[in-house]
Amino acid sequence: MNSPSAANLPTTLGQLHREAKLRLAQAGVETPSLDARLLVEHFSGTTRTQAISEPERPVDASAVATIVDALARRLAGEPVHRILGFREFYGLRLSLSPGTLEPRPDTETLVEAALARVKSVTARKGGCRILDLGTGTGAIALALLSEVAGAVATGVDVSEDALATAARNAGELGLSGRFTLLKSDWFSRVSGQYDVIVSNPPYIGTNDIATLQAEVREYDPLRALDGGEDGLLAYRLIAEGAKAFLAPDGYIAVEIGATQRADVTGIFIEAGLALVEARRDLGGNDRVLAFNAASGAQR
Repeated sequence: MNSPSAANLPTTLGQLHREAKLRLAQAGVETPSLDARLLVEHFSGTTRTQAISEPERPVDASAVATIVDALARRLAGEPVHRILGFREFYGLRLSLSPGTLEPRPDTETLVEAALARVKSVTARKGGCRILDLGTGTGAIALALLSEVAGAVATGVDVSEDALATAARNAGELGLSGRFTLLKSDWFSRVSGQYDVIVSNPPYIGTNDIATLQAEVREYDPLRALDGGEDGLLAYRLIAEGAKAFLAPDGYIAVEIGATQRADVTGIFIEAGLALVEARRDLGGNDRVLAFNAASGAQR
């Protein structure tokens, strides 16, 4: 299919929506209606309501040209949220950058698991200290802070780009005062103790990276995907270091790949931690495991 051009793209809002959807559908894009709507609305500065109620609304030439460029990027395989430069996560709008993993709905399962603990700790202690390992955009920590006013968080990442992006997101959400950022390779520069530790670490086996969807493989940072030969390297590092940084009644929750429950559980048990909770995502896949340093059984 020919690349889109401003010369043959319509200039009313309704026509733009229809043409963008058609071109994406013809190219085999999985969600052409949604992607067309997101791109047209964002780059034309219009809303869904306007698309329905004002289909004849004219769109100026500069906006049309920008939409053309955005469609070309989408047709070339770039994820729609990378083109937009942000993604919604747990009700928050988070900026993206080349050094950050695009936060996805499955990770909201981790937020929900940790949130229950953050709330209970805050109610009991009057506050809660959270450590987010591999913070990326800051998605997990910022979602927790947005829900619990008494919590504070430290976001750890080895990527300068990720730390800058997380700082930007915290500022835009008005959460900078409760969110500290630290450049560290996992626990290497971390100090103190935390009530809740959370992490969505890289968990794809090195040899499996090539089998991922192109939108993930080519646009998410490799560092945030590659979990070593068996996909479990980060879990070993986290489990080995966690006890030194957990408060006496501390809790650590990690996201896992759908087939990793037994392996990750074994790694944490070997490190002296007990499984206290396991959660599945909305697709029914194992997604989150939570542990503490006390003796206990799975809930």
